[in-house]
Amino acid sequence: MLGPATSSGPQSSFSRAGRALLQHCRTQASQRLATFSSTAGVSESASAVADGSSSVTAAVEGLRQRLAAGPDLGEFILGGQLSDASDYSVRAPNWKEKTRKPDWLKRTVPGGDKYTQIKGKLRELNLHTVCEEAKCPNIGECWGGGDGHTATATIMLMGDTCTRGCRFCAVKTSRAPPPLDPNEPENTAKAVAAWGIDYVVLTSVDRDDLPDGGAAHIAETIRGLKDKTGGRLLVEALVPDFQGNEECVATVAQSGLDVFAHNVETVESTTPFVRDRRANWKQSLKVLRAAKAAGARVTKTSIMLGCGERPEEVVAALQELHDNGVDVVTLGQYMRPTKRHMAVEEYVTPEAFEAYQKKAEEIGFLYVASGPLVRSSYRAGEYFLTNVLRANAEEKQAAVA
Repeated sequence: MLGPATSSGPQSSFSRAGRALLQHCRTQASQRLATFSSTAGVSESASAVADGSSSVTAAVEGLRQRLAAGPDLGEFILGGQLSDASDYSVRAPNWKEKTRKPDWLKRTVPGGDKYTQIKGKLRELNLHTVCEEAKCPNIGECWGGGDGHTATATIMLMGDTCTRGCRFCAVKTSRAPPPLDPNEPENTAKAVAAWGIDYVVLTSVDRDDLPDGGAAHIAETIRGLKDKTGGRLLVEALVPDFQGNEECVATVAQSGLDVFAHNVETVESTTPFVRDRRANWKQSLKVLRAAKAAGARVTKTSIMLGCGERPEEVVAALQELHDNGVDVVTLGQYMRPTKRHMAVEEYVTPEAFEAYQKKAEEIGFLYVASGPLVRSSYRAGEYFLTNVLRANAEEKQAAVA
């Protein structure tokens, strides 16, 4: 074991040798740090994110400076006082702070007899629901009904594979989905009639591979539902844009449905970043106008918030929708279905949703549903029935007066 030198001559000589060795070690360490910076992708020239690159480069440079200012090998050998190891630690950079989901967006696991019954029948008849495919947080509440709520189901027609790939949507995509199931309209009518629910929402994937986008298939399903239930069941159809084809829109609008729905999804400025490139704001407005012109009694749309929109853009969008004949609008929080999908830009507070609801009501919509957990078909039956029945009662009172 080496101990302290006993004379100034040997100590001086040994110290010089130690410093030379230390210099060699520092050179080796610098080279390794440079290699680490390069391979880890944190050098300024290789980094794609400027802020992250600067922070990592600064951390590495800071470590170099602390090593240079620290004790040399001679001090170590001669028994000098060394600093604590924590002085030389480097904090790993946090490239992106994780956005935590607020408490108001958390839901319990779905269950109950009605939920189990609906799920089992869907599997038996090979039917799909957007509730499951889109991982909706309200599935248990809508399917279960009870406690004064209207039991509502949302059936997804034309399979579970879409020809479009919107950045927010969890539904599977393909350029060539499987062919339509010719038995689907009959199976859907049979299943829904057996459930005894009050209100059904029919939605669908986009089928740009079909000449009519699936309009005739949707219309046939609606007519079957009305026939099976003797007209008792209220039917809402949430349809794609049919690439702006007004004849296809009219086919669905004139099929006997109660509510024609088509979602604009987001405000105009964020549409290119949120929706598939084949969808756009103006085309969606055209679809909603065409539905009203074709005789749709109630038209409806939905906007997701938290996608990077500004408050003034939301208000402007609401005004434009109303100007184009939209009767019902829903606003809800966008929630990322998986890590492969578009990130949430902001969790909008319940208070902000209340403010948007008041503004939309001032604009003059027939009905507005606005809240963090509201979805385009969330408790659709309850919202529709409550407000339309109220409107009918007011009309009767006015007639008597």
